Amino acid sequence: MDILFKNGTVINSKKRCVADVAVEDGKIIKMEPDITPGHNTQVIDCRKLLVLPGAVDAHVHFELPLLIGADDIPYRSADDFFTGTRAAACGGVTTVIDFVSPGEGESLPDALEKRKDVAVKACIDYSLHVGLSRINDAVLSEMEAVRKAGITSFKVFMTYSQRVDDDEFLKVLKRSRELDSLVMVHAESHEELEALREDFVKQGKTDAWYHYLSRPEFVEAKGVERAIELALKAEASLYIVHLACKGGMKAVKNVQDSLKAQGSGQKIYAETCPQYLHFTSEVYKQYDGYKFVCSPAIKGEASREALWEAVKDGSIGAIATDHCPFMLAEKANGADNFTNIPNGVMGTEIFYPYMLSQAGKGIISYERAVELCCFNPSEIFKLSPNKGIIAVGADADIVLYDPNKDSIVSAKNSHGAGDYTIWEGVVLKGYPIQTYSRGKPVFKDGKFIGKRGYGRFLKR
Repeated sequence: MDILFKNGTVINSKKRCVADVAVEDGKIIKMEPDITPGHNTQVIDCRKLLVLPGAVDAHVHFELPLLIGADDIPYRSADDFFTGTRAAACGGVTTVIDFVSPGEGESLPDALEKRKDVAVKACIDYSLHVGLSRINDAVLSEMEAVRKAGITSFKVFMTYSQRVDDDEFLKVLKRSRELDSLVMVHAESHEELEALREDFVKQGKTDAWYHYLSRPEFVEAKGVERAIELALKAEASLYIVHLACKGGMKAVKNVQDSLKAQGSGQKIYAETCPQYLHFTSEVYKQYDGYKFVCSPAIKGEASREALWEAVKDGSIGAIATDHCPFMLAEKANGADNFTNIPNGVMGTEIFYPYMLSQAGKGIISYERAVELCCFNPSEIFKLSPNKGIIAVGADADIVLYDPNKDSIVSAKNSHGAGDYTIWEGVVLKGYPIQTYSRGKPVFKDGKFIGKRGYGRFLKR
């Protein structure tokens, strides 16, 4: 064996145990008490530490180009596949899933291969979702080729320029059911959103607070309700990304209860993000509220409480980040006009430590944190049994976590390319001290020690 993690408390999604974990050739080969190391085995004493699976951040946007505002100002998200995965690794994330955004007239398989070429600099393992916008017979046919290439998830938008209408959405849902794949949806009601934005701009109400008021709770809730309605019509499973509002959460819970009562195999999954669990819309009233602009907007306290309730009762299936940071000066370009602010905030380095910190405070259990950040996203996106679990045969994606090592989040200590963080000054109870990706150390004692290009594309 290559490495032996001794005397740690192993936490999985359903149980914990005190055990040694033996690793060889990047795989976990044994997990039981009191394993005897081999002659050349590196032994790591994990006494007083938690031995956790590496997290799966199933929603990141590295090197994402955007056109913002009426003048289509070009931006690109701050992190590329190296700096983004470096930041992820330093927060205990060992797998990320980014997105393919096909260009005008570009086939899905060609866009996938192009994106894989961009991603080769990743320092941890990665996979991709494929975005769909212009739905026609060719695209519906190409979905099968993408599925055979190992992509099990497709994303549609109900707003923005790439939005799909109801008929297109329904066609994608039905096709996904045929292909045993999963549709992800950004659910906001486009018509109401655009009407509100236009009205506020006409009135000269354009500071960051009006970003929230143009995307309030009912705009998102209506989108979620319509997405669920279409999924039920298609009898297809659905994954709602970055759910942020109480009304949308209520709709998800209702349909989950109904499907369970029917004994249906159809699934309606909901993902939320740490920014929606921690902050409220009050941040947009701050002088630097532009820093927090993301879509859906961060909502009010009632929504934050509803999301936490759903985290605790199991209605939320996964935590991810929607990691899409921009530089501070770029965000500040829209300080006086929210329509010119590039949408997105950072999160991939903070999300696992944040959820584990909540466990350390007794808000949820460590097992539930692992379920939300590791096991469930691995299961939902067909990465298991290799990811999201400490078990014999799984990849040795392992995080050593000190529950007594408190830390204060600061941009100066972050490992991404951004120059600020919305999490500045937040105190976390406990923190990862080491991260291993397939048995190789990539983070130790505050420093990245991984290698550019070490990450592998995961065919799902």
